[in-house]
Amino acid sequence: MKLSRPARLGAVATAAASFFVVAASSAPTPGAAGIGDSYFPQLGNGGFDARHYDLGIAYDPGSGRLDGRTTLTARATQHLSSFDLDFQQLRITRVEVNGRRAGFTRHGDEVTITPRDALRKGRNFTVTVTYGGIPKPLGGPIVFGSKYGWMKTADGVFVGCEPNAASTWFPSSDHPSDKATYDIRIKAPKGLTGVSNGRLVSTYDRGGSTYTHWRESRPMATYLATATIGKFDVRTGRTPGGIPVYVAVDPALKNTNKVDVYGVTAAATDYWSKVFGPYPFEETGAIVDDLPEAGFSLEVQSKPIYSGVRSETTIVHELAHQWFGDSVSVARWKDIWLNEGFATYAQWLWAEHQGTRTAHDSFLAAYNSQSADAAFWKIKVADPQRDTMFADAVYDRGAMTLQMLRERIGDRAFFKLLPTWTRLHRYGNADTSDFIRLAERISGQQLDDLFDTWLFTTGKPSL
Repeated sequence: MKLSRPARLGAVATAAASFFVVAASSAPTPGAAGIGDSYFPQLGNGGFDARHYDLGIAYDPGSGRLDGRTTLTARATQHLSSFDLDFQQLRITRVEVNGRRAGFTRHGDEVTITPRDALRKGRNFTVTVTYGGIPKPLGGPIVFGSKYGWMKTADGVFVGCEPNAASTWFPSSDHPSDKATYDIRIKAPKGLTGVSNGRLVSTYDRGGSTYTHWRESRPMATYLATATIGKFDVRTGRTPGGIPVYVAVDPALKNTNKVDVYGVTAAATDYWSKVFGPYPFEETGAIVDDLPEAGFSLEVQSKPIYSGVRSETTIVHELAHQWFGDSVSVARWKDIWLNEGFATYAQWLWAEHQGTRTAHDSFLAAYNSQSADAAFWKIKVADPQRDTMFADAVYDRGAMTLQMLRERIGDRAFFKLLPTWTRLHRYGNADTSDFIRLAERISGQQLDDLFDTWLFTTGKPSL
């Protein structure tokens, strides 16, 4: 259609106005300081998607000093004038974005980085942070009242970071919704071994130091990263099913450890691969360190860590997390029962597999152990609140929910549901509503009443 001159001028003016609206909407803006998790609002960061971390750390056990250089490769999800990283305690000496010096400011546990040039949406960029200092563990009620994070041992360090301590030793987007792959390079005094996630790429001695390079090629949440250092007896091999195994045990535990950590790890990895679907990582294993005051074990990706001698049931619990928690991670921390309830139920399945007790009997034992007026029943499992996110109810009532689901929909549907869940959300994130929808789709049943009773309400349910 041909336009008259006034019409053409009007069209030009309209186009110009449209251009300015688009230009204004695409102007670079700061990324958000957190993703808005209700338990940890400042964790994670907006405006970019973490893709890969290259961590280089040097640790001196004598002084406790850590020197590090972290390069994060990320993709901008908006036009960025600045962006944040989560980082606490340690002193930053230099920041570079795409190889050029960048400005930064610190506010509490947040570091705001301002590159020389704005970062374009959809483009990859790198940020390199050089830093050092003496990291300290975190404490408080979150993890059973125990300290956690970067914890000194007699000969090195034990590193277990759930839920918010990864940022005590490397700058990151410290939330499980922002996974990435990793290269982790550890320098430690000669004679000590640095153990981390994934597979060992190389190890060598130079001068008075030992260098190890680990690579986790599958997406991993920050809290699952470790750089545990110490004297270890290392055993490697393969499970009967062919999965590589790497088990490191502190020799100080040699005469007290009554559990065959290697044997149980190999057997449980193979068994869970049959029940939950293919093992999701390149290697399985364990790190067993002599630090009883830590009081916890953690499902570090590919190699759970144990702070001292642990039972067989603890090992099968942490290995089940490789599927439920590590490969399939929570989208928000309030859904933590998807990790802990499933791993606890795995303990019940293991006892059933061993022929010692059925999962139904384990359910009854847990149910009957708590009186109707116990505080246990006052926690809403689907949203347990930050300071009680690791309460017994999240574990045990979460497992009870799964047993009730199994008895409602039957074994055929239930044991189809578990591997379908891990396949659909492999290396990703999911929430409680995702699980309920899948359970209803596979079973063909409406299950609101069951999940409302066991996850979303308080009080002891009637049987």
